[in-house]
Amino acid sequence: MLLERYMTQATAHAESAPSSGQERRTRLTQTIDSLVQLRQDVVVAYCQLVGVSSFEARDLEEHSVDADALRRFCQIMVDYTAMGHFEVYQRIMEGKERRRAVQEVAAEVYPAIAETTDFLVDFNDKYDGFDGTGEGADHLAGDLSRLGEVIAVRGEYEDRLLDALKR
Repeated sequence: MLLERYMTQATAHAESAPSSGQERRTRLTQTIDSLVQLRQDVVVAYCQLVGVSSFEARDLEEHSVDADALRRFCQIMVDYTAMGHFEVYQRIMEGKERRRAVQEVAAEVYPAIAETTDFLVDFNDKYDGFDGTGEGADHLAGDLSRLGEVIAVRGEYEDRLLDALKR
């Protein structure tokens, strides 16, 4: 459903009348702001999911993951991943970005971003039907730990690319 929505939006956007440079710049700024906000939502939802209320308390708190909370988190994560791909990265990978500085940064960081996308999608697929029991529950703690690392790494690479796009 989400994928279809983004595909429809991307197609409609591509078929719309050409816009001025200022309109494209405004649209890009809004997209970047939305992507950064959605990433922040992912980080907050991740912290809530794993039960970390603060950096200081992270080793003291015990927490179990609720299946419904995990599904809600995964939806936010998928929205973030799809937005990045269909609203930002796809344009660059299709060669539609003409600015040399953006192309150079993208060539450097996009392979790592794509790798994190694969991990996020795989995590979502693995835990899509999670009910809190069974083999999934045995692996969840380790997968969540790795997921936190992946989200952090993705943010670093993404920031480099978004900074280049803002110039």
